[in-house]
Amino acid sequence: MDKIPDLTLVDPNGAPVRLAALPRPLVVYFYPKDDTSGCTREAQDFSALADDFAAAGVALLGISKDSPKRHSNFIAKYDLKVPLASDEDGAACEAFGVWVEKSLYGRKYMGIERATFLFGKEGALVRAWRKVKVPGHAAAVLAAAKEV
Repeated sequence: MDKIPDLTLVDPNGAPVRLAALPRPLVVYFYPKDDTSGCTREAQDFSALADDFAAAGVALLGISKDSPKRHSNFIAKYDLKVPLASDEDGAACEAFGVWVEKSLYGRKYMGIERATFLFGKEGALVRAWRKVKVPGHAAAVLAAAKEV
């Protein structure tokens, strides 16, 4: 994937979110599930830096397969500042290559790989972070985004 895929997701209010129409530069991050420890920490970290991303002229979007209602509850519970979108049919996960086989205690299953993508002003992929570890990640993405 070299450019932002032209896909439409759904925001927490049920409104369409067209990826290709979002402001750029753009950071898109994928996470497995709302209201789990790592995903909550990641959303809180991006929320804490939301003003810094905005000051740098960089848009943010978090994506998971959770429903719009679940996203709405997640945002309210943690007072999140980062916009979230639902990919219930998995089209964005497939397009970004983040729907992968995972393993937990020897059990294999399909799930979302925690990953972040930075797109430049023309919509071209500038950088991708795969198999993200949450601590310090949002700050590292902000530093890279400021260079775009």
